Amino acid sequence: MLLVMDVVESVRIMEQDQDDFVRRWQQLVQHAEQQVLPLHGGRIVKSLGDGLMLEFATAQGCVKAAFALHHFSAHANEDQPPEHHMHLRMGAHLAEFVTDKHDIYGTDVNLTARIATLAGPREFVVSAGLRDHLTAGLDADIEDLGECHLKHVKEPLRAYRVGHAGHAPVVQPTNAAPPDFRPTIAVIPFEARSNEPEHFVIGELVADGIIAQLSRSADIRVISRLSTTAFRGRPNAIAEIESRLAATFVLSGSYIASSGKILIMAELADARNNQIIWADRVSGGTMDLLQAQSEILNRISNAASRALIDSEVQQSLTQPLPRLDSGSLLLGGITLMHRSSLRDFDRSREVLETLLERHNRAPAPRAWLAKWYTMRVIRGMSDKPEKDTQLALEQTRRAQDLSPDDAFALAIEGYARCQLLGDAEVAHTCIERAIELNPNEPLAWLYKSVWSSMWGGAGDAVTEAEHAAQLSPIDPLKYFFDVILAASYSTNRDYARAIEAANRSLKNNKNHLPTLRVLLGAQGEAGFTNDAKATLSEILRIVPNFTVQGYIAMGSSNSPVRQRQVAVLRALGVPET
Repeated sequence: MLLVMDVVESVRIMEQDQDDFVRRWQQLVQHAEQQVLPLHGGRIVKSLGDGLMLEFATAQGCVKAAFALHHFSAHANEDQPPEHHMHLRMGAHLAEFVTDKHDIYGTDVNLTARIATLAGPREFVVSAGLRDHLTAGLDADIEDLGECHLKHVKEPLRAYRVGHAGHAPVVQPTNAAPPDFRPTIAVIPFEARSNEPEHFVIGELVADGIIAQLSRSADIRVISRLSTTAFRGRPNAIAEIESRLAATFVLSGSYIASSGKILIMAELADARNNQIIWADRVSGGTMDLLQAQSEILNRISNAASRALIDSEVQQSLTQPLPRLDSGSLLLGGITLMHRSSLRDFDRSREVLETLLERHNRAPAPRAWLAKWYTMRVIRGMSDKPEKDTQLALEQTRRAQDLSPDDAFALAIEGYARCQLLGDAEVAHTCIERAIELNPNEPLAWLYKSVWSSMWGGAGDAVTEAEHAAQLSPIDPLKYFFDVILAASYSTNRDYARAIEAANRSLKNNKNHLPTLRVLLGAQGEAGFTNDAKATLSEILRIVPNFTVQGYIAMGSSNSPVRQRQVAVLRALGVPET
């Protein structure tokens, strides 16, 4: 029996206090070597720096030792602040390997390490071979995780999560709140550059308006002004806000008001390193601040949210993944997934898989990974569309196992079944259930528009896409909202608005293939043959071997809308195969 264990987020903990981490790790290794392993028939076969590889004679000894090490780690954490807690994760397998005086070798050694990545903090996951040597309820409580796909492992592996027999289950209850990975922004009321008492309230007004705008983004968590007002005018406010309010970003500024005019100086700081990542000056009429759609506040909100997202994405591209916090990983993974570059798209999967390794019990990363596999097929990047379709559905299934009422996971499943399988009835059920659970989930409404375009009514598709855009006016995926809107207009044969929305989408994501296909369809059906040929040239530049059958393989061909697209492609002379 081979067991691999390591410390979750060891790089982050070590950066906080390397000496303390090393001391505590050495205590754990010493405890394992002197007390746990001799008692349970185990030995250390390899030290991994922040982990251990252990060998056991029996499955029962392996499981008891794992529980003992988890217990020791939990006890050691009691004297530490939460951010310094060392949580172990473990994986075990009935392994065969070759050993010499230097190391151990074999495919099962690597497989055991991969199994460990299925475990979350304080969890222990085993393969089917090892599980067969355990008696459920006597040796351990056992939960079947189903067929799990492991990185760099060709075939899925059946895995099981195990916990103390007769104790509280390892799995969190399904009604437990999932972790919120979104970056958090605190907006401090802006300061007046004058001593006029009547000007003081303007700073509160500015903060209220910006908070209202930013709160309409599903991808940013905004702290209430009731919590941020106390920090107005305080020195070192950014450091205090990070520690007291757990804010990742702080938006603040000042203003000068005179004769009905106002000049606002705004800046956005990353609270983690106290660096300014965006600053600007915006001017206009004072009365504009009282409008429902204030131009001044819209400009500040849009620019600040864009700078926030760009900052997180840049970190995802340039920083080693273990050093990024979970919020940066999620937002970076989402945004990179929707970029045209193949390099960025592939990086998105790495980022999301890293987040899954940290938070194996959270549904959101799994739902987004399902979206990644779906987009891989839709964008024509998959060499095995059937396999990627199944991988997408596997991730939505596991997300719903973790949280059956997760609206976003249901919406993603509906989108995948609609686009990839043409399973209209089940897709509709998933999306309707998602909207019932959360009527304000913008992507659920967006995917309902996709469904209506393919199987329902064209007018409904337009209404649903426009409603989705209203729910999330400040969104890092604005281009995606525009392409779905363009598709709904095209389905409704409103070609002028379809072309306008598609071009607006391409302005934000120039080489996005699905958008180009929507634009091509609208131009072709509208009779703009020359424009359609120019768009087709762009598509062929990106995909030189683009064919009718290749397009059909990107999703379900049963929809009347896709059949209309096929007719346009054939009319333009696109080869069949």
